[in-house]
Amino acid sequence: MVKKATTKKTVKEKVIKAAFDLAKTRGWEHVTLAEIAEAAGFERLEIHDDFADKTDILIAYGRLLDRKVLEAVGESASEESPRERLFDLLMERFDLLNEDRDAIVSILCSFKLAPKEAVISLPHLGRSMSWMLEAAGVSTDGISGAVKVAGLTGLYLNLLRCWREDKSPDMSKTMAALDRDLGRAERFAASFLR
Repeated sequence: MVKKATTKKTVKEKVIKAAFDLAKTRGWEHVTLAEIAEAAGFERLEIHDDFADKTDILIAYGRLLDRKVLEAVGESASEESPRERLFDLLMERFDLLNEDRDAIVSILCSFKLAPKEAVISLPHLGRSMSWMLEAAGVSTDGISGAVKVAGLTGLYLNLLRCWREDKSPDMSKTMAALDRDLGRAERFAASFLR
């Protein structure tokens, strides 16, 4: 019997799924990399090159999330403003987060106990927010671009807290907070980033 080749993408997706399944049932802070590898059907050495630690799993998930958001929303529509486009992109992101809600909430709660993971993840989150801005038609070049990325990253982190508490099926509280915060960000950008 010929064993089907496992692609790097498949390995990453299996590891992410196993990690999130374990996080849902046991709490992210109690899950080890060895347990994740075993649950995914791999030896720890087999996943080492892609996942040296659990933070690498979060980074891989972030990239997967970016790709899914960009695929779902597609190319920028010329009739939409950057704010409308950013709203659509971020709400799609929260829709996708909802698919793994219990695991994501477990991970977010674990950051209080292991702040190092949160700090290490910040540059990668910033990179994701840069992708969201560019997809919305907002340049991230130069100093003003860096300020926009930092601002959207802060806005997104604030929204994660709102989303975590928002149990409504339509995420109405999250949508309202996003709309409000994008309005504030837009006014700030108009005043200071000309």
